[in-house]
Amino acid sequence: MEQRKLGSQGLTVSAQGLGCMGMSDFYGTRDEAESIATIHRALDMGVTFLDTSDMYGPFTNEELVGKAIKGRRNNVVVATKFGIMRSQPVKGGWAPITGISGRPEYARSACDASLKRLRVDHIDLYYQHRVDSEVPIEETVGAMSDLVSAGKVCYIGLSEASAQTIRRAHVIHPVTALQSEYSIWSRDPEDEVLPTLRELGIGFVAYSPLGRGFLTGQIKSPDDFAADDYRRNSPRFQGENFTKNLELVEQITAIAMRKGITPGQLALAWVLAQGDDIVPIPGTKRRKYLDENISAGKVTISEDEMSEIAEALPKGAAAGGRYPEAMMAFLNR
Repeated sequence: MEQRKLGSQGLTVSAQGLGCMGMSDFYGTRDEAESIATIHRALDMGVTFLDTSDMYGPFTNEELVGKAIKGRRNNVVVATKFGIMRSQPVKGGWAPITGISGRPEYARSACDASLKRLRVDHIDLYYQHRVDSEVPIEETVGAMSDLVSAGKVCYIGLSEASAQTIRRAHVIHPVTALQSEYSIWSRDPEDEVLPTLRELGIGFVAYSPLGRGFLTGQIKSPDDFAADDYRRNSPRFQGENFTKNLELVEQITAIAMRKGITPGQLALAWVLAQGDDIVPIPGTKRRKYLDENISAGKVTISEDEMSEIAEALPKGAAAGGRYPEAMMAFLNR
């Protein structure tokens, strides 16, 4: 697989990573054996960049990734995150978010706990998952810098941070990557964040490049989601928003069909074409979808097709917010 550089600090990863969140949380049923087999297949096919977080599960996703990479650590770039705190899962649902923490002592303890769950002696890329509005970013990044000095972390990153926060953080310690949602129907980073990253030499990791599965064209009704699926609570997947967004996806599907590819492959190829400094991390917990995603790396999109995609799904056309209102408050801090 093609390799891409994340930022100017020397971190090189596969052009596509693998988002592991859904293997343990948010998207319905779990199958640990299939998830581990999916990670192994990803590594066999050249996907070296695995993305997890302590809040996925919570905690269980890091444990799963740790099991999967045992004996193959030297071939993997492990990225994990800290900062979103959750309680234990409620019966029949997922664990509520209880707060955001960027306190230095929390960053240090969270890192030690992640190292233990992942069964590794260092984390390749360590993100602050969400910015804590009560703790100056300089203090949080200062603690992350100490983790680098201690050899526990190689590179640091931020997630869903504002351009101003990125600049302040980068002064304290070089930020290697910024992770944010980015896809054909979620293009907010293009306004301020991406230009700032490119000015500072910071890479961009695009999560949910398939629109939380919606851009694959396989979701036709809210009833397609399991009872405990997070997307049932997401504005884009509810009521009239769902109907309007489905119409947008149908237009993307038509373009993909004419090219002889799936809509998901078109969506991924679109993200890959936005710059060599962008690395999408599509999530899947099944090998068959992994193979489909990897094949998107061979898809080329002409200028005319780019224009057609832009006309079918203009920037800002998606109906509804990316997250429920309470979670939107954690973004762009």
